[in-house]
Amino acid sequence: MDISKKALELISLEGKVAMISGGASGIGLGTAKRLAEFGAKVSILDINDENGAKAVKEIENAGGVAMFVKCDVRSSSDCKNAADKTAAAFGRIDILFNNAGIAIRKNAVDLEPEEWDLALDVSLKGQYLLSKYSIPYMKKVGGGSIINTGSGWSLKGGENAVAYCAMKGGTLNMTRAMCIDHGKDNIRVNTVCPGDVDTPMLKSECEQLGGEYNEKYKAECSTRPIARLGTPDDVANVVLFLASNMSTWISGAHIVVDGGGIA
Repeated sequence: MDISKKALELISLEGKVAMISGGASGIGLGTAKRLAEFGAKVSILDINDENGAKAVKEIENAGGVAMFVKCDVRSSSDCKNAADKTAAAFGRIDILFNNAGIAIRKNAVDLEPEEWDLALDVSLKGQYLLSKYSIPYMKKVGGGSIINTGSGWSLKGGENAVAYCAMKGGTLNMTRAMCIDHGKDNIRVNTVCPGDVDTPMLKSECEQLGGEYNEKYKAECSTRPIARLGTPDDVANVVLFLASNMSTWISGAHIVVDGGGIA
């Protein structure tokens, strides 16, 4: 049986514009490709010009529409510029995937104050700033969807990750607060909480802890009911769901994507 027009409309992002921070690699890049595949015009925000240009080219070569805006999410002016440029180029903003982040694997004694500031500014402050400047554009078009990247460690503690756990726990409750504030504008705000995903960030975490990012390490990260590492596509599919009309009454929620790791 052919898929009905109504079914396609539930998942299609045709006519929508998505802005994705940390969009030039890892989960951000995988999600940018997925949202573009389902019809969204995609604005990729990142500090890496070279990877940003590559990401746009990949999406365009696959038939999608994308642009790159260099953006340090710690900067209010950069975040405002990103929202303004995206809206100027594509006419609107409907979806914001607040994905930029950094993992510094240290405990409270070993962590330096400037590392604490960096970790919280990149993730938590960046999510706030991009939301601040995107929400007015969403209101103009009658609503939107904000998806914040949390973690399994939004819900439980982890070893040698005090700043990471703090910022990801903050993301979860900030999501709830934003859901309450902006529901009246038909803006939904949710959190996706990935587990270990095979990305450059996971490699960095491994190396910070003195390990070697090899098949043995990946196998150790795969001890969960669904016994494998996650992929960017695993997370991208959940973001697609939360961005689409399949989730129009879901807000203030979190979805754990970790193969059952914290079950």
